[in-house]
Amino acid sequence: MIVELGHFALILALGVALIQMVVPLVGAHKGWRGWMELAAPAATTQFLLIAFSFVAVTWAFLASDFSVQLVYANSHSAKPWLYKISGVWGNHEGSLLLWILILAGFGAAAGWFGQNLPLPLKARVLAIQSSVGVAFLLFILLTSNPFLRLDVAPMDGRDLNPLLQDPGLAFHPPFLYLGYVGLSMAFSFAVAALIEGKVDAAWARWVRPWTLAAWIFLTIGIALGSWWAYYELGWGGFWFWDPVENASFMPWLLAAALLHSAIVVEKREALKSWTILLAILAFGFSLLGTFIVRSGIITSVHAFATDPTRGVFILAILAFFTGGALTLYAARASAMEAKGVFGVVSREAGLVLNNILLAVSAFVVFVGTLWPLVAEMILGRTLSVGPPFFEAAFTPFMVVLAIVLPVGSLLAWKRGDLSRSLRVLLPALLLAFAVAALAWTLSTGRSILAPVGAALAVWIIAGAAVDLWQRTGRSGASRLLRLPRADWGKAVAHAGLGITMLGISLLMAWQEEDIRTAQLGQSFDVGAYTLTLNAVDDVPGPNYRSLMGDVTVMRNGREVARLHPEKRFYPVAAMPTTEAAIDNGVLRDVYVVLGDPQQDGGYAIRTYVKPFANWIWGGSILMALGGVLSLSDRRLRVAAGAAKAPRGAVVAAE
Repeated sequence: MIVELGHFALILALGVALIQMVVPLVGAHKGWRGWMELAAPAATTQFLLIAFSFVAVTWAFLASDFSVQLVYANSHSAKPWLYKISGVWGNHEGSLLLWILILAGFGAAAGWFGQNLPLPLKARVLAIQSSVGVAFLLFILLTSNPFLRLDVAPMDGRDLNPLLQDPGLAFHPPFLYLGYVGLSMAFSFAVAALIEGKVDAAWARWVRPWTLAAWIFLTIGIALGSWWAYYELGWGGFWFWDPVENASFMPWLLAAALLHSAIVVEKREALKSWTILLAILAFGFSLLGTFIVRSGIITSVHAFATDPTRGVFILAILAFFTGGALTLYAARASAMEAKGVFGVVSREAGLVLNNILLAVSAFVVFVGTLWPLVAEMILGRTLSVGPPFFEAAFTPFMVVLAIVLPVGSLLAWKRGDLSRSLRVLLPALLLAFAVAALAWTLSTGRSILAPVGAALAVWIIAGAAVDLWQRTGRSGASRLLRLPRADWGKAVAHAGLGITMLGISLLMAWQEEDIRTAQLGQSFDVGAYTLTLNAVDDVPGPNYRSLMGDVTVMRNGREVARLHPEKRFYPVAAMPTTEAAIDNGVLRDVYVVLGDPQQDGGYAIRTYVKPFANWIWGGSILMALGGVLSLSDRRLRVAAGAAKAPRGAVVAAE
């Protein structure tokens, strides 16, 4: 009965979403206050109804109700409860329901925290947000119903994909969806501004917190996915430029550009058209990621659906919202006249260059991701675009971005002094060269990636520190802790980017790899470590059987770790998985993978020594923390102070 009530609640949510889409929009056009005020309670009602539907599906998974088709296909009675819950979104229908829940949640949050928004703008934003909800509610109810029952309830389920039965991947999709869907708020604000013909400093201040929150969630979601791939798949990498990885990375790049562009609108009343365009494209690329995952055009552990008709439905949603917004943008572009004027050497110009680099790098990833599909459909050729292409085409833009980022942060608004900024950054530059020389000394005769990456990373980190110190003025350290949280957030996020770049460059340049067949009791050396395969045992798990190794890691005659790599087999899914064993450290990881048994009685063993691996995710955490610090600044909370912003600099619609 709970499942049927959940289905009914979802249908009711569609009705409420239709009302929220139409009534406030008409009210804003006619100036009818009562109709506009309906938007916020409708958004809350829609969210509560969808939340009830989501709880109903979750209850069916926890109760192992195998009469529900979705539970039967993605769960099993012996599965741990955490993976019963994550099984809700470990499939197409459930993940789409989570997508819609988050979409409605952002709309409700805008209604709760947007009290200072002008009522017509608030009504239009919530109506546009609801229009996206209507499209996806129709999609789920017509093509992807999670509440379907089976005529005869099976005794047990078919289990969840074993690769998804992992804590990292249990939390990765919700964070990623919070980022994906969070960009819908920036999209709704952009379209509402286009309808009104108003883009000013107050609008930029309203849109920035939503974009920043989405960027934070995307950062965490991407980092969790990378971390999961690193330790779960057993291949030793952290990023493979998989189409679905790229689908999340492109909106992240555009959201970062949107954040910096909105700053210029807020501070200088410039880059209005560019900011609106970035808001549309960022959400458009989020919809593109949804299409890639659910259309069946790729085969991936990330892909949920193989039904082409669903892909056509999503493609229609993508074309309608992105195409419609871009058409409206073209019609209204002349109304978004920039008021602020700035010189070639200024912080505004630095932010423009930053945005161009981020946008072009996103376009490079876009081309590399979709070109094989286009070539196969149009040219009939099967092409493979792998890591070498992305590393060669994407890296130069990141190198230039790393070089200009500290300089741009120190330039003054409107007209800056480049020579003064460079003088201030001289200690950072010297430190970067010193670290590069040290890296070159340690890796002489090997890849130049280590010294170049180390220099750029230290340049960014030291530049962020110098920028923070410069903001204290003559007060020095006494004012440091009293600086606005947004200043600290920017410095921490930039430093996090530098740390991630340092981890990537040093890991790729200095990692050591060993692949061999090892007999029981045999010792072998990898770098500075001696490993011994002590035993391999058959160990039962809750819903799998494991072939578990026992490996001792020694250094200089001293035991530093005891690792237990596994080969698991899930009988219900009839699928094996590889579980790497990792001795994590601040400066290195020792990474061991157990392979298949060999005819001579030994086992295949793959070992890596990965320097600075954890700095990659440590830097990502710092980037997200920087975003949280900025978001906690009272000046950047939703509509904080915006009502007091000058209303004179408003561009009227033609």
